[in-house]
Amino acid sequence: MNRAVGTLLMAALLGWGGAVAAQEHAYTEGQVVEVTSVKVKDGQFENYMKFLDGPYKASMDAAKKAGLVTDYGVYGAEAHNPNEADLYLVVFYPNMAVFDGMQAKMDAITAKATGLNVSQAQEASGKRSETMRTILGAEQLRELKLH
Repeated sequence: MNRAVGTLLMAALLGWGGAVAAQEHAYTEGQVVEVTSVKVKDGQFENYMKFLDGPYKASMDAAKKAGLVTDYGVYGAEAHNPNEADLYLVVFYPNMAVFDGMQAKMDAITAKATGLNVSQAQEASGKRSETMRTILGAEQLRELKLH
């Protein structure tokens, strides 16, 4: 009998310890945000915005419908010098797991949404970078939700 009580007591303490360990952090991991910094070339702002309103938006809306993206936005900024971004592309993802196999998933979504296969989309992207914009960089952020 004493052994059974001891075993139950040990199991209860281990369970309690696990609950305490689970509450160690003052946050839980939330969604992921990717921010791409863009420098639009002189005289190309309207052309680039038309692209964003066309194929880019179609791809993002399709990715949102598929559950890969929770939201997205385009933000204008006032560059303080010629090396700063004047546009930011912001994409919200539900979690880090969604990035597994993301390239293949987005290739299929883009092809369906825009009618362009991967090589056509890459060629069009290359032309945009030559004539309309320069990508200055991208940053991936993870939301930490405070309890």
